Amino acid sequence: MRDLHAAACWAGLTAFVWYAFGAVPLHISVSEQLGLTTAQTSSWIFIVWFSSAVSSIATSLYFRQPIPITWTIPGLVYLGTLVDRFSFAELVGANLVAGVLLLALGLLGVGGRIMRWLPLPIIMGMFAGSILEYVVRMVRATVEDVAVAGTVVGCYLLGRLLGSPRVPPVGLAVVGGGIAVAAVGSGGATPLEWTLPVLVAPDMAFSASAMVAVSLPMVVLAMGLGNIQGLGFLLAQGYKVPVNAVSTVVGVNSIVNALLGGHAATVARTGVAILASADAGPAQGRYWAAVIAAALTIIMALAATPLASLLNVLPRTYVYAIAGVAIISSLQDALEKSFGGNMRFGALIALVVAATPFSVFGITSAFWAILAGVAASGFAERKQLVDFWTGKSNTV
Repeated sequence: MRDLHAAACWAGLTAFVWYAFGAVPLHISVSEQLGLTTAQTSSWIFIVWFSSAVSSIATSLYFRQPIPITWTIPGLVYLGTLVDRFSFAELVGANLVAGVLLLALGLLGVGGRIMRWLPLPIIMGMFAGSILEYVVRMVRATVEDVAVAGTVVGCYLLGRLLGSPRVPPVGLAVVGGGIAVAAVGSGGATPLEWTLPVLVAPDMAFSASAMVAVSLPMVVLAMGLGNIQGLGFLLAQGYKVPVNAVSTVVGVNSIVNALLGGHAATVARTGVAILASADAGPAQGRYWAAVIAAALTIIMALAATPLASLLNVLPRTYVYAIAGVAIISSLQDALEKSFGGNMRFGALIALVVAATPFSVFGITSAFWAILAGVAASGFAERKQLVDFWTGKSNTV
């Protein structure tokens, strides 16, 4: 408990707010696209949040590092695009296969080898491009709603100006923005309904086409994007990340999810950006931020129905502003590590591609950003790239 501090508490609360009001609405939307019953949706929401929270608490406490494990948002979006091609039973079967593949890759140590082959500047360039949209949305929200989002940003800047560990900037932003919401009455008045989650073991069907169209992309999205982005940021913060162990946990988590209708787990990119940033306090105590966020997430898993009602209470501008200010320091750090050493051109290309919203074969731009960044360095910074791969340079 000696590592617990106020900044970590606020970071954990902020991450939870983002999980609840940034990710859950998307989850509900995709469930509706797939035409799931209330029981199927409840089971899906419960298992992906509960299992991820347990994994996050266990890994964060054991390794003393902020390792937030959640579920792949790009993977969820991708599933929503397949509503006319596969039945829910086929999607569940394909998700189970993806979980088995993720577990096998983790046990074989592939995750660690991937991290050793990818230069840190390119990873961080991709990471910066991927999270840039959160800051852009914060600016848009501030222009749209000066009273609420402007208060959030103003309180954050005030906290940075004060520079006191007793007044975390993000914590001040959360409180100040909440007061603004209450003052201007921009929150909703939706009544809350309490219903415990229903657990359903769904039907499963296995088809070669679903495995190709769902399982393989899901592995790429979970390990190739989430793990690389999240764990890459932790490495950049100086943590000795147990890549293979975390990858194995993600695989087990994904299998458990699939058995109750869920989809693949991953290391949370946005969660890492909030929980492992400088605003989360001293590095040795940031794991408490992940533990606090996960503990609150367990409550969220048990309260899926009232949470869905709560989504209409807080204005979206408040959520976007909070996520933006929470990520600013991570964006700054990512930019410094991208352009402070070697392979800056590759890092720039990775940033630009990742910041551009597109997908090819159902795979989002962040994955293609890595390939583009490495290719760019291969053309323009070949010696630096070869030196990194041969161990002659650490790229920074």
